[in-house]
Amino acid sequence: MILLNTIIAPIALIMRRFGLLTEDLDYHLVRASMVIMFFLFGYQKWWPYEAERLVPYISNGPLIWWLYPVFGHQGASYFLGISEWTFGALLFAGFWEKRLGILGALGSTGTFIATVTIIPFMPNGWDPAAGFPAMSGDVPFLLKDLILLAVSFYLLRQDVVRVARNARVVSNSRLGRLVHSGQE
Repeated sequence: MILLNTIIAPIALIMRRFGLLTEDLDYHLVRASMVIMFFLFGYQKWWPYEAERLVPYISNGPLIWWLYPVFGHQGASYFLGISEWTFGALLFAGFWEKRLGILGALGSTGTFIATVTIIPFMPNGWDPAAGFPAMSGDVPFLLKDLILLAVSFYLLRQDVVRVARNARVVSNSRLGRLVHSGQE
């Protein structure tokens, strides 16, 4: 135990000096990471190579299969790109306005629910020799979306809590002003 404390104490001190233990740093880093990811993933959707790369995902997605009949191949890719840029922009705005962050996090959560549900339906998703859970094909790429779904839910929860907390503070301050002014 003493050895562990001897190792951890200097690390914690360094982290504190560099501001890495400041309140909400993790929350802001997660938000910034999602904004960057949505910007870059959305940008890819504007190019034909990405529209073709999406075919096995959209074709086997139980929640997104309808994109091809409605928009066609490139149109579906454009739709996803616009959606990703929209959710990224809302998450970015969430740095200042948590209600917009909630909308971005809801969109992000929906995005990753849609992609995670593709996993069981992806053809050749499990290695034929080893079987489940040995992944193959496109399933390993989709598995990262489980983490992104958790991150999206984390941001959603954090923003809802912050909006609710702010609403209580505003409500309590209004009530306090009414009580002190005699207008109960």
